[in-house]
Amino acid sequence: MHTDEDSLIGDMLRGGSNLAVVGLSPDPGRASHEVAAYMQQQGWRIIPVNPVCAGRKILGEHCHASLADAAKALAAEGGRIDIVDCFRRPEHMPGIVAEAIAAGARHVWMQLGVSHPQAQAAAEQAGLGVVADRCIKIEHAARER
Repeated sequence: MHTDEDSLIGDMLRGGSNLAVVGLSPDPGRASHEVAAYMQQQGWRIIPVNPVCAGRKILGEHCHASLADAAKALAAEGGRIDIVDCFRRPEHMPGIVAEAIAAGARHVWMQLGVSHPQAQAAAEQAGLGVVADRCIKIEHAARER
């Protein structure tokens, strides 16, 4: 168990390689695209999840309609989702967390401006690490210095 969010973030960023980005936009001007591109450049495999773009490629990776589809594709390769990075509004978090739990993800990351105490509690109760209202790119870059 983690004593604080900073140690959890450190463990999350050291202990994974597969980053499912829920709400990843194909538009390079959007924050989700910028953050995902940065994480990809740092060696993370990006797994786009966006039902509007399902079947297309974003950042060179196949975009999935749901976390369930993404998890199934990774499992076929012998992998799993390490972090679900959420670029959706807070009201979508309960459903995304439920999908993350069902998909066997290890962690849920709610980006800056996104938090949902009930969804966070549900994820933690299911054994997932949770970070809310912080940017994974900023946190990663700060630890790389």
